[in-house]
Amino acid sequence: MNIIKSIWVWFASIIFILLAFPITVLLWLLSLLFDPRRIMNNHWMLFQGIVLTYMNPIWKVTIEGREKINNKQTYVIVSNHQSMLDIVIFCVLRHPLRWVSKMEVFKVPLLGWSMKMVKYIGLERGNKHSVISMMDKCNTSLKEGVSIVLFPEGTRSRTGEIGKFKSGAFQLAIKNDKPILPVILDGTGDILPKKGLVFQSRRKVRIKVLDPVFPGQFGTCDPDELAAKMQKIMTEAHLEMRSSQ
Repeated sequence: MNIIKSIWVWFASIIFILLAFPITVLLWLLSLLFDPRRIMNNHWMLFQGIVLTYMNPIWKVTIEGREKINNKQTYVIVSNHQSMLDIVIFCVLRHPLRWVSKMEVFKVPLLGWSMKMVKYIGLERGNKHSVISMMDKCNTSLKEGVSIVLFPEGTRSRTGEIGKFKSGAFQLAIKNDKPILPVILDGTGDILPKKGLVFQSRRKVRIKVLDPVFPGQFGTCDPDELAAKMQKIMTEAHLEMRSSQ
């Protein structure tokens, strides 16, 4: 039964992306003249993610704390990472942003092309030059007033537990004097585990937006120390979130 459901979800999602792609290209062409930050494409990507999230019967999404997001504020958004679904479901927060994603995703037809049109930021793991380029592009995005999202764990969790945070996102927050917006996801890894393509039985996905942490609240200029502090805050909130189910 899970295989049948999975075939339907993948098929319906691919058809929707195919139908949406011409509009993506049109907005991109218009952006070349009027919208260098690609905000129109960004909102269109958010809309597609929202539709894909709510059109699927396999999961139910609940959101807590969305009112804490100020769409006029630019954030360094940090989130735990459980599944490839995270990027799609994240769209329900309705905040224009740019993702940092591994380079392999940009090679996927239609999806990768759309990501480039929105100016999402690629990263080749283990490549020092790619990391430097990624950080430069993130700095540019924040200066342009467009939030960025990073998974400070660096990879998807196999167990659903939050792993050790790397310091890159926190370097950006300190350097650009931007607030950190912590977001916790839970349940996506149960639906579509790491390296899996078959969706599991109906599950509940929960998203919780924690209070933004502004530069004056960092309490340190050391990105490693800030990463450790944020990891502790998010791990505790994640455990509390799971215990309240």
